[in-house]
Amino acid sequence: MKEKYILLEDIESLGKAGDVVAVLPGYARNYLVPKKLALNVSKGALRQFEARRGKIEEKRNLEIEKVRQTAAKLSTLKVEIPVNVGEDNRLFGSVTPYTIAQRIVELGMEVDHHKIQLATPIKELGSYEVKIKLHPEVVLTLKISVVKG
Repeated sequence: MKEKYILLEDIESLGKAGDVVAVLPGYARNYLVPKKLALNVSKGALRQFEARRGKIEEKRNLEIEKVRQTAAKLSTLKVEIPVNVGEDNRLFGSVTPYTIAQRIVELGMEVDHHKIQLATPIKELGSYEVKIKLHPEVVLTLKISVVKG
């Protein structure tokens, strides 16, 4: 049976800070409560959350602004990924989100490869548009070129 909790921070799979969500007791007991991500719904918890609401909103706004600045910097990058190719211009292996993230780090920025969204790994030379989900509210489309190395 699910129990109700108030989220203290945004959790992508559950909701935003302040939302009341119903979760399984084990998930709350083993993950949400120990990491201080949620409180069990009660009058005291509601008062505690209301006292923290301003700080949570301020933190969320600062985080989004920081992510937008990062997205603006990333959008100016010209990302070329040199690869080894065979005679028919097919890649040996493929270009994966991890490969793209490594190349972005080499260019002076940092992106977690889990945030790079590719439907399938890239296996041919050419230009591609890659989505990077930096935040639930900030998704960037980055143009990359896969070239002979």
